Amino acid sequence: MHGSNIQATLAGSFEGASEMFNQAVCARHRPECFGDRPILAESPISAMEEREMDAIGTETPPAQWLSEKSSAADIDRVEQFLNDQGTFRFPTLSSGLFSAAAGDHAEFGLTGYQNVWVRDNIHVAHALWVAGQKDVAVQAVEAFVSFYTKYQHKFVDIIEGRADPSDAQARPHIRFDGTALEENEEEWAHAQNDAIGYLLWLICKFLRSGDLKPSPELPQLLALIVKYLNAIEYWKDEDSGHWEETKKIEASSLGPVIAGFEQLLYWLDETESELPGLTKSEIKNIQEQGIVALAEILPAECIQPDPSQNRRYDAALLFLAYPLDVLDEEMTRQIAEDVRSHLSGPIGIRRYIGDSYWCADYRTLLAADKRTTDYSEDTSSRDALLKEGQEAQWCIFDPILSVIYGRLYLESGDVKDREHQLYHLQRSLGQLTPAVSRFGAYRCPESYFLEAGEWIPNDICPLLWTQGNLLLALHWMKQSLQSA
Repeated sequence: MHGSNIQATLAGSFEGASEMFNQAVCARHRPECFGDRPILAESPISAMEEREMDAIGTETPPAQWLSEKSSAADIDRVEQFLNDQGTFRFPTLSSGLFSAAAGDHAEFGLTGYQNVWVRDNIHVAHALWVAGQKDVAVQAVEAFVSFYTKYQHKFVDIIEGRADPSDAQARPHIRFDGTALEENEEEWAHAQNDAIGYLLWLICKFLRSGDLKPSPELPQLLALIVKYLNAIEYWKDEDSGHWEETKKIEASSLGPVIAGFEQLLYWLDETESELPGLTKSEIKNIQEQGIVALAEILPAECIQPDPSQNRRYDAALLFLAYPLDVLDEEMTRQIAEDVRSHLSGPIGIRRYIGDSYWCADYRTLLAADKRTTDYSEDTSSRDALLKEGQEAQWCIFDPILSVIYGRLYLESGDVKDREHQLYHLQRSLGQLTPAVSRFGAYRCPESYFLEAGEWIPNDICPLLWTQGNLLLALHWMKQSLQSA
């Protein structure tokens, strides 16, 4: 972990950890549970010391299924139980890709989450790969290769100057019809360099592992991706990023591209290969531009002075630590503590301070067809709905924090790291939907939001990205327990 040429450049002196949060996780998700008396304190809960693991699936809240006395076998039992409940069901489209969510309620079609997002699919495919479901993961990546080979003119037109990258529709589409492998006609914030970086990263990671066999068209596609990222000057390109909102130069978009180049260069070195029309030296120079830009921004997300762009804290930065692994230990700890101290909420984690997506009473304030739409050019109308401190609490981040601290523990042996790992896994399990939920029990929401004063899952449930991250958290918790 944390061993790369990238990290040597990024390493710097940043002031360390701020105070740790001590928020609650309540099975009923009611605000009165989140007062001064925490339900789940920072120290791992000890309730299970007096209970047997047969509490799984009973009235015992999922956040209390595991304790500091749990074993690797207990992790297996939790995972098996959730498998039996359908929590880890990842339905694939005929192409091998995944819709972003697996909802079936009346308004699900209006969410747009039946579409394929590159970023979500890459995270899901990677999680399944780590969990041993390699064939499913590789099938998804092969489908992406087919899609982008079909639409490679999008790369070529920008590389050769026939298309303007300021027009998001002219860029390679990062959200599309995953069944037909066709672009959607609706306008969308396709300027998302992180998505292209993630794609390059996982393709090359699978090539290196031998799980993905290079097709005849793949080297040309990889070359086009590199040339495209160079043509748009990704290191200073304003994109819409993970959250598909206001364009800015953001660290969380630079990181995936840098990670993609890193895996590509490793693969080229290991196979003594070259891409058509590119030398390894040229690729390294293109990567270096991003490394320098990222070092200037971290530990922030964006340092541009415009208030609509400038952002000190963003939970998307966690992904630079895992799964991308482009940060050194010092920066990993800095970003993890930033998120814990400034973005953690009573039940989940804010994407960023001031996030109006699924703010309080979102379903009342916005019609179904307006809740999930393209706000990349102007978020002001939606931002006006947000009351301070009432941002949605997302469920994709606690599992990643758990993984990050687990990997730190495996390196450091510091019991505090393992305590943090367990704590964030407990929070992740506490985010599973209760039986009274309209989605049924043990589902993984995108986020919780306040409706009439009560924290409930938003309409995007289950979110496959959350499922994948929880699967990873259980996997790495087992690694920690086995090492101990």
